[in-house]
Amino acid sequence: MRKLVFAGAAMAAALFGASNVLDFTLNSIDGKPAPLSQYQGKVVLIVNVASRCGYTPQYAGLEKIYEKYKDKGFVILGFPANNFGAQEPGTDEEIKTFCSSKYMVTFPMYSKISVKGEGIHPLYQFLTDKQANPKTGGDIQWNFTKFLVGKDGKVIARFEPAVTPESADVTSAIEKALH
Repeated sequence: MRKLVFAGAAMAAALFGASNVLDFTLNSIDGKPAPLSQYQGKVVLIVNVASRCGYTPQYAGLEKIYEKYKDKGFVILGFPANNFGAQEPGTDEEIKTFCSSKYMVTFPMYSKISVKGEGIHPLYQFLTDKQANPKTGGDIQWNFTKFLVGKDGKVIARFEPAVTPESADVTSAIEKALH
C-alpha cells in the first residue's frame, strides 16, 4: 500500500474535502446531522471521550470550563470513541444518559466514532494529519485528547489526556483564542 504524501493546506483540503474543522458534518448523539459549521466564529475544544476510562472524571472539568466560557463564544464537542481498551462500549443513548446523569454534561455530544486506526473518522483523520496540522498532528494516544480550534476553524493547540481541562495551560489557551 502506498502512503500519500502531500504538502500544504490546499492539498490537505483536496485530500479531506476540508480546509478546516468547520467543514465537517457528523451526527449528534441523537443521530441527527450536526455540521460543525454551526460553530463558525466560536472557539471550540474537541475531545475524544470515554465512559470507563481513568480520565472519565475529566467530564466534570470539561463541563466546568464550558459553563465558564460558553457565554463568551466557547463550545466543547465530545466525541465518544471505543478505540482504547474498549472503554466506551455503550450505545449513543447509553453514553448520553451516563454523561447527563453522572456528570451533568450540557455541552454538545456527538455519535460514537473511531479516532484512530482502521475506520478512523475523516474529522480525526484531518485533526491528526501532520501535513494538514503540522503543530498538532499525530496519532491519538488515548481518551480525552483535546484539540483547541480557533474561531476560523483552524487547530491552534493540542492537549494530551493527562492535561486536565481546567489546567492553566488549557484555560489560558482558551482565553487567548477568545480575544
